[in-house]
Amino acid sequence: MSSQKHVTKAAGVVGLATMVTRILGYLRDMVIATAFGARMEADVFFVAFRIPNMLRRFLGEGALTVTFIPVFVEEHQQGEERAWKLTNTVMTLLMMLLTAIVILGMVFMPAIIKVIAPGFDSNPEKFALTVSLTRLCFPYVFFISLAALATGVLNSLQHFLAPGLAPAMLNVTLIAAVFWLCPLFKNQPVTGLAIGVVAGGMLQWLFQVPSMVKRGFRYRVSFDYKSPAVQKIGKLLLPTLFGLAIHQITVFINTLLASYLQEGSVSYLYYANRVQEFPLGIFCMPVATAVLPTMSAQAAKGEHDQFLDTLSFALRMVQFVTIPAMIGTIVLRVPITAALFEYGRFTPADTQATAQALLCYMLGLSAIAASRIIVPVFYSLKDTETPVKCAVAALILSIVSSLILMKPMQHNGLALASTLAAFCNMLLLIYALRKRLGPIGWRTIGISTGKSALASAIMGLCCWPFIAPAYAHEWVLIPAIGVGAAAFIISAWLLKSDELVFFTDMVAQRLKRFKRA
Repeated sequence: MSSQKHVTKAAGVVGLATMVTRILGYLRDMVIATAFGARMEADVFFVAFRIPNMLRRFLGEGALTVTFIPVFVEEHQQGEERAWKLTNTVMTLLMMLLTAIVILGMVFMPAIIKVIAPGFDSNPEKFALTVSLTRLCFPYVFFISLAALATGVLNSLQHFLAPGLAPAMLNVTLIAAVFWLCPLFKNQPVTGLAIGVVAGGMLQWLFQVPSMVKRGFRYRVSFDYKSPAVQKIGKLLLPTLFGLAIHQITVFINTLLASYLQEGSVSYLYYANRVQEFPLGIFCMPVATAVLPTMSAQAAKGEHDQFLDTLSFALRMVQFVTIPAMIGTIVLRVPITAALFEYGRFTPADTQATAQALLCYMLGLSAIAASRIIVPVFYSLKDTETPVKCAVAALILSIVSSLILMKPMQHNGLALASTLAAFCNMLLLIYALRKRLGPIGWRTIGISTGKSALASAIMGLCCWPFIAPAYAHEWVLIPAIGVGAAAFIISAWLLKSDELVFFTDMVAQRLKRFKRA
């Protein structure tokens, strides 16, 4: 199987699993929005959840996963026993580190909240509730980081289904918490959500354990931190942690600045960012997830041409799906937001405010998608310094832009600053990649992206009549999406898009195999 078909097959599995998870995630957000709207309780919960979630992305699913996979792949090529010994050592050391982090975090939580959301300090009730909820949520860091390690192991072994479905456990748990736990806490119903976060993190980890055991994993305590493989992860981990810390600092700054704006600003940004993450989760992250182990193996074997071919293919495929998603969401942002969140205490005014933030976020979707494909390239080459340097420059631009734009544009300025930083990061990564690898077919990538953009623009024009009237509501989504999808596919076919041909050929082959079976 060629690397292109291999990546596509793996990305398809991840994408399908992620779609299930994302749909449940939006059901979760709809339920939370219905129960709590964009009021104080919602702002407090999103801040409380963001802190452990930030550490999860920073430590667990971020730095640890991307540094662990290339080293695990190398060890596995030299024997399963070495790979499992590495896993046991990393898991043992990780549990020790996480236990210390959780204890310290819970002890110093009031000081942390004063740094993360200083605007809440002016309201004693809001501040106290934030501290209480964050303490309840904090053990989530322990379980979700172990789940992230399990994901890294299974992805390295080319198993993507269980890791893709695991995040659904959190969504199911939080939905259940709204209906069954929150009513038990009559004074502060939002407490039930915090308990649901921890339970969801535990289930995400336990859900993947059987798949690891099936593939030969048996946990044994190991403190072999001096082994070359562990030392290699340690050397890669520090700059990666720093690079991911920069991204989390951007999230932290947005939360900090939004806490000074009108009530609901934190929630508007959260809900808009959740919508933005849907196409990234469905289309971009599956490709990035599939590409890292494949490119790590190609780099380890010295297969330079195949390495470049996989990279070019991944970039073209991601832009082929994210550009129409970007244009479509921008055009239909108001009915999309209304359909997802405008229930219960989430008002039409909240819909408009969230849709405005969504517009500013979605403008950077293609840049974020490209960056999430390029960064794993450097990781597969064991180069963790270059992404850090690019991220530092993007962070500086994000801070300056946020301070300039937040006053005239309120929460929308913070979202737009994130978009500007995303484009800065992408351009710097492309420049560094060109210097590192030389030509990788940028002309082909550019032509492919141009065709996708033109087909997406035609799609957007076809969708526009559905939302032009001021009275348009969520009912327009079904016909608009249908017409838009048809317009994009026909336009891409007329433009002879190679990516569309690849997709149709893959589907045709699957149908032939199905008929033969």
